[in-house]
Amino acid sequence: VLFRSKVSTYGKEHGMADEFFNSFDGTKLFINTEVDPACKAVVVMVHGLAEHQGRYDYVAQKFHEAGYGTYRFDHRGHGKSEGECAYLSDFNELLDDTNVVVDRAIDENPGKSVFLLGHSMGGLTVSLYGAKYPNKKLAGIITSGALVSLEKNLFAEVPEGLDPHLQLPNELGDGVCSVDEVRDWYAKDPLNRKSFAVGLVYSCLKGLEWYADAVGEFAYPVLITHGEKDGLVGVHNSPWLFERVSSTDKQMKIYGNLFHEIMNEYCRDEVIGDYVRWMDQRA
Repeated sequence: VLFRSKVSTYGKEHGMADEFFNSFDGTKLFINTEVDPACKAVVVMVHGLAEHQGRYDYVAQKFHEAGYGTYRFDHRGHGKSEGECAYLSDFNELLDDTNVVVDRAIDENPGKSVFLLGHSMGGLTVSLYGAKYPNKKLAGIITSGALVSLEKNLFAEVPEGLDPHLQLPNELGDGVCSVDEVRDWYAKDPLNRKSFAVGLVYSCLKGLEWYADAVGEFAYPVLITHGEKDGLVGVHNSPWLFERVSSTDKQMKIYGNLFHEIMNEYCRDEVIGDYVRWMDQRA
């Protein structure tokens, strides 16, 4: 099906067993590494809340066709990775898990540029990453529908004082995309989480509070992108980020009429093409 983001089959097609790595605290996280030795650069891709790396198979395919290798992993408590269902005890877990993969990508690809791409909660991750790890040898960071501002926040309606392990229903599906097939498969995808923990919400909010003061430390080349009709993470988040990062090389593009998952929308090839062209100029 043209727009369906299926569970990744790369490993099975190549006779490979699922690969896991030990993160900074020993948690085993699933990783999908697709790197041709002849690639010109690599991209570390960071997925969003309650989903998994396999939903980015099409994006990865287009990157491969453009000469980029990819590293994708499932957040702790997501997809095939270890951990309590969509739970975080601290927002730094997102950043430090990502840092292990970034270090791996840098170490395994000497002399090649490494980019970081994050969507939604993954966009939050890579944005905060840029402030916490300002001295990494990254060629640039791309955000898609990134949650970065406390204003009109997706999580603001979750009351304080709840049990962090309490599970909240995942009701994001109707707002992820304007394409019917994407929304249909989002609900059926066996690796998507049907709920997420209050602790994840609290941790992300703490991260945003920290970022309000730390965002100026972000100095990487950055491409900030968003769908104009994003009803999950308001489009105001991207101008907020653009205005506050200290990057001298920064661009922002808002795609008219697109919903939250711009890499799954009807003009997804335009979006992915923009990412490739931006990276080509900096690889």
